[in-house]
Amino acid sequence: MTRFKYSHQVPPTMGSPPAQWLPHWETGYLRTACLTLLAIAVIQLVFRFIRALLWKRYMRKVLAPFPGMPAHWLFGHVREVRPDESGFTIVPQWAAKFKYAFPIWIGPFRVVLSLVHPDYIKEIVNSPEPKDRVSYAWLKPWIGDGLLVSEGQKWFRNRRLLTPGFHFDVLKPYVKIFSECTNIMLDRWEDLAPGTPVEMFHYASAMTLDSLMRCALSVRADCQQDGDRSPYIRAVYALTKCVVERGRYPPFHIPLIFHLSPTGFRFREACKTAHDFSDGVIRKRRAELLQQSCEQTDTANSSEEGPAKKRYLDFLDILLQARDEDGRGLSEREIRDEVDTFMFEGHDTTASGVSWIFYNLARHPACQDKCRKEVDAVLQGREEVNWEDLSKLPYTTMCIKESLRMHSPVPGVTRLTTQPHTFPDGRTIPAGVTVNIGVHSLHHNIHVWGDNVMEFDPERFSSENSKGRSSHAFIPFSAGSRNCIGQHFAMNELKVSVALMLQRYRLELDETRPPYRVARLITRTRDGLWLKVYPRGDN
Repeated sequence: MTRFKYSHQVPPTMGSPPAQWLPHWETGYLRTACLTLLAIAVIQLVFRFIRALLWKRYMRKVLAPFPGMPAHWLFGHVREVRPDESGFTIVPQWAAKFKYAFPIWIGPFRVVLSLVHPDYIKEIVNSPEPKDRVSYAWLKPWIGDGLLVSEGQKWFRNRRLLTPGFHFDVLKPYVKIFSECTNIMLDRWEDLAPGTPVEMFHYASAMTLDSLMRCALSVRADCQQDGDRSPYIRAVYALTKCVVERGRYPPFHIPLIFHLSPTGFRFREACKTAHDFSDGVIRKRRAELLQQSCEQTDTANSSEEGPAKKRYLDFLDILLQARDEDGRGLSEREIRDEVDTFMFEGHDTTASGVSWIFYNLARHPACQDKCRKEVDAVLQGREEVNWEDLSKLPYTTMCIKESLRMHSPVPGVTRLTTQPHTFPDGRTIPAGVTVNIGVHSLHHNIHVWGDNVMEFDPERFSSENSKGRSSHAFIPFSAGSRNCIGQHFAMNELKVSVALMLQRYRLELDETRPPYRVARLITRTRDGLWLKVYPRGDN
């Protein structure tokens, strides 16, 4: 029997060579290399585990002055603090018990100190502390390093460059656009039979995206004409869900595991859809700017005077024209990041605010009627809201604020301490602590708002009742230096959409489909937010 002699050429019918075909020295080398790699991996895992145990022991010592609810040794508080209706209910109960702050453990090793009182929150938001570098880093493949997640000198520079884009003079022309986009949404309701249940997030998301693109980018996408949600809105829904799933499942905190998971695959697919959409918007806007520049040049060279084509200043104008003291503008990547950030924050959070104020007015018919009388007196039948009208709707504004308190679009934000902080009662935390600004818990803290905290009471925001209340008791747009740069943009759009809706329709609850809240970075509902729509005068 002829013994097969090893060669580097494998017989085509036999596939890869078995180990016995390899020389003894090569077999031993491969075995040693595999064992070495395995040993290195085990050592790294052991090292990481020991480091995590030491960090957990350190954090327990640091947070010992802040009592909280008992935590499971493996799950922490994940089973109690769920991103659903139960989580929205239980955390305010903890705020009632602990008043100022309490720790929340996410799995066995990650912990955040949740602040739920204005005295504590003021200390953190008025300091230049950056966003939490763990959870916000999960957003970077989606929105890049824009204002929401950037820090240090980059954040300071870009915030200063973009602030002029939200000056009152820039915001004034947007009110007309808000009116146009809201009327498109309301026109779509005219074809419905009186009392037809309408899913508010579906219409509000398309409307706010439409108005954002017209105001910020001067682009008409006609996204309200689609029978279904636009691909971009569906992508945003998927992205926010994936980010929440990653935060709640500790193994997903490891990039490789998340990347290989089905959730990671859905996240990347949704990122591509969102980026393709924003890239298309930017390309279209640049083409329009180039065409306008050519037309202006032709007009200047012509002997005849052409009509002036002056338009309002939009967000992209600010991005393209912004210059710092050294004459440097934003890079192409920075422009893309800020557009992605503003497109998400500018439409999704506002859509949540619009949907929930509609819900709260439907739930409280007396408040709805009072707002309608105020709107009728101001608009007097006009289908367009003017800039001057916004300041003439005090009760409607109070209802909007109370809705933002009851259903804050952003339930919370996190910061990472880079220096020690001492709170008014003398308790301290060192650098390196992840702090959660519990917006929802703050807005439902009975020590701040009283025992009737669960009641919808717009009079809380009257001038008389607001006296003596902390300026940090109501922070739907966060507070301090890192507050929402577009908060006036959002509030104006909320006022316009509520005013025009009340002038044409009456809303009632759909008792068969009560809302079930879920946290998807913003406050959404699991099965939609359904309200019955009646034209004015119909029963």
